[in-house]
Amino acid sequence: MAASPRIDPAIAAEIDRLATAVAKDPRSKDFLPLADEYIKAGMWQEAAAVLEDGLKAYPGFVTAMAALGRVYDQLGQPAKAKSILEDVVKQRPDNLRAHRILAKLYQSEGHTEQALSSCMAILNANPFDEEALSLKRTITGAPIDAPPARREKKRLGVESTSEKLRIESPAAVGSDSIRPSTPATNAAAATPVSASVPEPSTMKHAATIARLEAWLGTIQSKRHPESGPR
Repeated sequence: MAASPRIDPAIAAEIDRLATAVAKDPRSKDFLPLADEYIKAGMWQEAAAVLEDGLKAYPGFVTAMAALGRVYDQLGQPAKAKSILEDVVKQRPDNLRAHRILAKLYQSEGHTEQALSSCMAILNANPFDEEALSLKRTITGAPIDAPPARREKKRLGVESTSEKLRIESPAAVGSDSIRPSTPATNAAAATPVSASVPEPSTMKHAATIARLEAWLGTIQSKRHPESGPR
């Protein structure tokens, strides 16, 4: 096929290669990657035609059905998109892409219960899916609580902060000097510490004087032995 100047050259080359393979073998499963390349190029009509032809050869091919449902949604054909995607989730209830499109289609039609059901299918697989959470909030009109795992992380964070504050608190380490003083404690605070506990320098001097006195006593006893004990 001729490449459009608006298409990336690499995508255009891949489209040519895959289109040739499908033309040679209509039952080739290359129709699915060919449709993907058309989607990348924004060629939705071409993608729809390729997928429809491929599904004739492979009916029930869920991946191709999901892709066609997405294409019809992009082409503004919600009835076709919904019909195909509903068949997809019947076969594969865990197909999140199909549920994502269905949730929007149901909501636009006012089918809130079905929309919410598709939202929950997504959130059961990924509780943090922001798109599904936002759509659920729109449908229910109520704020959405954080998922259990996120609430647990938040709780542990608060407990960790509280424990840290408790440990660093002056009360925890018994540091009365940091607390604001009260009239009852001002008198005690004014009492010099040296009145009850000698300063290290004073104790050092006392020990030195004691040693000198002992030395002098020894000298005197040697000079005057008669003064010793009888």
